[in-house]
Amino acid sequence: MSEKSASIHGVDTKHVEHIHEGGKDHGRDVAAVLEDRDLEAIQPDEREDKETRRIVRKIDMRLLPVLATIYSFALIDRVNLPNARIAGMDEDLQLSVGNRYTLITMTFFVPYVIFQFPANIVIRKLGACLWLSSLVVAWGVVSIGIGFNTSWTQTMGCRVLLGILEAGYYPGCIFLLSCWYLRYEVQKRFSAFYLLALLSSGFSNILAYGLSQMNGVGGLRGWRWIVGSPWCSFEIVLIVLQFIMEGIITVLLGMLGYIAIVDFPDKSTKPGLIVRKPFLSIDEANIVLARIDRDRGDAVVDKLTTKKVLFYLRDWKIWEYAWLYLLNNTVTYSFGFFLPIILKSEMGYSTAMSQVLAFPPYVAAAPWMFFTAWVADRYRKRGLILILNCLAAIMGVAMMGFAYSNPAARYAGVFFGVCGANSNVPTILSYMHNNIVGQMKRSVASALIIGGGAIGGIVASNIFRQQDAPRYVPAMGVVIATQAVSMLHVLKNFWIYARRNRKADRGELVIEGQEGFRHTL
Repeated sequence: MSEKSASIHGVDTKHVEHIHEGGKDHGRDVAAVLEDRDLEAIQPDEREDKETRRIVRKIDMRLLPVLATIYSFALIDRVNLPNARIAGMDEDLQLSVGNRYTLITMTFFVPYVIFQFPANIVIRKLGACLWLSSLVVAWGVVSIGIGFNTSWTQTMGCRVLLGILEAGYYPGCIFLLSCWYLRYEVQKRFSAFYLLALLSSGFSNILAYGLSQMNGVGGLRGWRWIVGSPWCSFEIVLIVLQFIMEGIITVLLGMLGYIAIVDFPDKSTKPGLIVRKPFLSIDEANIVLARIDRDRGDAVVDKLTTKKVLFYLRDWKIWEYAWLYLLNNTVTYSFGFFLPIILKSEMGYSTAMSQVLAFPPYVAAAPWMFFTAWVADRYRKRGLILILNCLAAIMGVAMMGFAYSNPAARYAGVFFGVCGANSNVPTILSYMHNNIVGQMKRSVASALIIGGGAIGGIVASNIFRQQDAPRYVPAMGVVIATQAVSMLHVLKNFWIYARRNRKADRGELVIEGQEGFRHTL
C-alpha cells in the first residue's frame, strides 16, 4: 500500500474496524484487505466504471430514502407549531400571553445546539444504525405525548426533550453521507436528502388544515391533531383516536431504521444489527474506499482525541461554515415558523387559505434546489450558487415584507424567499464538505454547522416579536441582512481560497495536509 493510503492524517490504518463477508477473510481489517489491492492501483477502467456506478446507485437507494423520510418527520415536528397555533392552540394554552410562543419554539433549539457535538462523537462509537435508530424511536415517544399536553409549560418541557433527542440525528446523517460520497457528487445527495423533508414541511400545511377540521374528534381540539399528527389519513384517525399519529409513525420509522440504515464505509462489510447479510462485499468496499481516497485521502477514520478536537477548532473555516448556516437558517426557520401566521394576520387570508397557501412555495423550491445542486456539482462551484440563492432570498423577503399594496407580489416573494434560502441548505453543507478533509474533522464541522443552524432557529424565534405583529418590519430587515452578510463572506472566500490554491500550485502550501488538494470556490 502507498504511504499516503497507509497513513492518513497520521493514523495507521491497522486501527480500522474489522470487516467481514460470511466466512471469507473473516477477521481481516480494512488495512489488511487493502494491502492486497493498493488503493491507488485500482484504476477506473470501463468495467470498473460500470461497477462503480452500480455501487453508487446501491448506496443511494439504501441510504437516502430512509434517512430522508425520518428527517422529514423531524422537520415537520419543528414547523407544525404555527399551524397548531392558528387552529386553536393559542386559545387552549394561552400562547398569546407575553412571549410564550417564542419560548416554546426557542426551547427546542437550546438543547439541540448543546448536544450536537457529543452526539456526533457517539455515532462513531456506537455505529450509525444503532445510534440514529434509537434516537428516532425515543423522540417519537415524546412526540406522542405533546398532543395530550394541557399547559404551555408541559409543551415547553416536551420540546426540550425533543431538542435533546433530535440533536444527534441531522448532524449524524450529514456526517454519514459525507463519508460515502465524493466531493463533487455530494450536493445532489444532500439535496435529495433535504428534498423530501422540504416537501413534507410544506405539505404539512395542507394536512394541518384537514386535521384542524377534526375539532372535537376524540374529545380533542383541532390543534392537538396537528402537533401530534401532521401526516396521517382520516381513516386511521377514526380507528385510533387516542393516539397521536406523528409519534407513532416516527417510532415505526425508527424501528425500520434498525433494519435499513447502514454504517460507515469502513464498516460496510460487517453484518447488520438485524439483517446479518453485509451491505457491501469486500470487493465493493474496496472500490468505495479507493474512490474516496483518490478524492480526498480520508477513506480511513482517524482516531479522535481531545488534542485533535482543539486543533480542529482552531480552523477558522469550520466556524465560518457554521456562521453561514446560522445566517441561512434564520431565513428558513422564519418561513417555517411564521409564514402561516403572516399570511393570516397581516395578509388577510383565512385560516384555511393560510395553511393551503404555505405549501406551493415549497413545491417550487424542490426542482430549483436540485437544479442548483446539479450545476454546482457539474461545474464544481459552491460560492456562486450560494450568492445566487442569497439574492433570490433577499428579493423574496423584500417583496413579501414591504410590497404592502400588492398581495400578488407579496405572495410571489414567498416563492423567491423559500426557494433561495432552502436551496442554500445543501449548498452550504457541500461548501463545508468540499473544503474540510478528515473524517473526524468533518464530524466536528458537521456538529458545529448544524448547531449553527439551530441557533438560527433561536434567532428566528426571537426576531418575530409579538409587539411587531402583524408586519414584523424589524424581523424582515434582520432576515435580509443575514443574506447580505452571507454574500460578503463568500466574496471574501473567493479571494482567500484562490490565493491559497495558487500557492499550492507553486508548491508553497499544502492545503488540509493533502498533496494535490485544492479549495472549492
